[in-house]
Amino acid sequence: MPDEAELGAILKRAHSYLTEVLLPFWIEKSPDPEFGGFLTHFDHVGKPTGETTKTFLMQIRMLYTMASAHRAGYGDGRCGDLARRGADFILDHYWDREHDGWIWIADAQGNATCWDKVGYGQCFAVYAFSEYFLATGDERGKEAALRTYDAICRHMIDLRHGGFIELFHRNWTPLPGGKSGGDRKSLDVHMHMMEAFTSLYEMTGTPSHRRRLTEVIDLILSRMRHPETGLGLAQFTYDFTPLPAINFEMTWGRDADPQEGRAAKPIDQTSPGHNVEFAWLLLHAADVLGVPRETYADVLRTMCNHCVAFGIDHEYGGVYADVPMDRPAELTQKQFWQQAEVLIAMLDACLLLGDATYWNAFGNVFDFVFQKFVARDAGGEWYERLDREGNVLDGDLAHSWKIGYHTVRSMVQTVKRLNALAAQGLKAAR
Repeated sequence: MPDEAELGAILKRAHSYLTEVLLPFWIEKSPDPEFGGFLTHFDHVGKPTGETTKTFLMQIRMLYTMASAHRAGYGDGRCGDLARRGADFILDHYWDREHDGWIWIADAQGNATCWDKVGYGQCFAVYAFSEYFLATGDERGKEAALRTYDAICRHMIDLRHGGFIELFHRNWTPLPGGKSGGDRKSLDVHMHMMEAFTSLYEMTGTPSHRRRLTEVIDLILSRMRHPETGLGLAQFTYDFTPLPAINFEMTWGRDADPQEGRAAKPIDQTSPGHNVEFAWLLLHAADVLGVPRETYADVLRTMCNHCVAFGIDHEYGGVYADVPMDRPAELTQKQFWQQAEVLIAMLDACLLLGDATYWNAFGNVFDFVFQKFVARDAGGEWYERLDREGNVLDGDLAHSWKIGYHTVRSMVQTVKRLNALAAQGLKAAR
């Protein structure tokens, strides 16, 4: 584990980067002074690309980003003000007053261009609006979170098999199967539903919200992990039979390597980023539920040990996007968000499990992020995707599916955990 000097230096670096570089990038560049909401398209040097599409996911994630930063004490009130501006735009333009739920894509002015209902977006609305209320006390946040939760319960719950159906037409009829994805369930959406219900229960303390949170936790742990490795499986039939994962036509990321095309991924391929993100979010859910973190120590250990063994590149640094469950990575590109989640999870493993292996893994990824991912000469956001050695493959700093959500959250949570490690060290020294 780190000594006091090493820990102090890393803490200072992370805190100064967050407060002096990363947050200012978004505070200064993201507000749309003409139409409201947030601008989310910046190229490799931090300049607007000219694209004006406003996906719901980016608007709602920016709401979360600004609200959570404000709640954590950053931004001198500016993050809270921007969160309120973002809430204004979202509430005015994205709710479907005829069929309920949040529409998926709008133009710069907020006019709907895609009315489909995407479960991934609905759960982020619960997450972001709950956080917004907790950060600002604005009652509109609580009302929007509860309204969304009601829509989820009425339209998305699979009463036959459990869990949630995820992809719909505007009127909540499921999309077709195949590339449209209407016949599949994913760990991704269920993990984010857990995340959303954690914040919802933190906001309300309502017993029914607690039950819904514990139900989705139990579902993920019992039905969405490989029975032998304990690692996350990506996609399933409605009855949770695992399927080779595909990229849907209704995309919300740049996860596909153009060289890979849209071929289905092997069932034994897993995402170290999603695995460890689930683990640290599970610990946070335990905190909100009042359950000892040790309850889920084995889940954290399984996810982090696999990430250390097969996800992290011990030669060049950083973590791979997707890897096999039981052998070295074959695809060696590195995407920004996996790095962000690994930083948080490895620090949680240090705090709960007390093994220097996890501190070394954190240091590996932390160094790679600051040496390779952070666009130092372009405002300080992270590039989208690098090759194994850290050369830029996709340099956009923001686009229709990438903003400061993962990066800002990672730094806020990293600083929080580094401070906890420092306090733990002081306590041990007494």
